[in-house]
Formats: sequence, structure tokens, C-alpha cells
Amino acid sequence: MKPLQLGRTLATPAALAVLEEAGIDPASLLFRHQYGDDGDDLSAADRAANLMAHYSGARVLSAYNVNGVRLYVISEAVGDDGHRACTTILRSDEY
Repeated sequence: MKPLQLGRTLATPAALAVLEEAGIDPASLLFRHQYGDDGDDLSAADRAANLMAHYSGARVLSAYNVNGVRLYVISEAVGDDGHRACTTILRSDEY
């Protein structure tokens, strides 16, 4: 499987605060997401949907537990131009 196209990368201030407190570079979560490591907190159905999304262009969701806080990394679905507009890191309570 080739790496997921991310588009523009964004992060909410709250998510960045969690990552900074944990000493984690946001790029490491983006890398994991981009290469198919969608975290430990997803259901089997979500994992299957992510796998299909790599080929269909649908939205891709990853979830990572960082110091007891669930962070999502979400890549938007591929648009009419054939590209994903953006990927965002956010806290689960911001979704």
C-alpha cells in the first residue's frame, strides 16, 4: 500500500498542547497515519473502512491515546480534483 496523501496538515491548539506535554512531535502521528498505523483504539469496522479508503478515496480516521487523551487524525475524502484537501489532528472531544 502506498502512503496516504495528506493534503494540508492542521492541528487544533488543544491537540498540540497534549502532544507538547507528552513530548511527541505531531509529525510522528502524521507519519503513523499516513503509513496505515491507525492506532489501537479503533473498531474492526473502522479499520476495514480505513483500508478501503486508501483505495476508494474516502475519509481516513486514526485514533491514538496520548497520556490518557484520545487524539484523532482525520484525512478528508478525496475531492473532485483527485486530492485530499487536508489532514487534521484534534482531540476526540473536538470532533
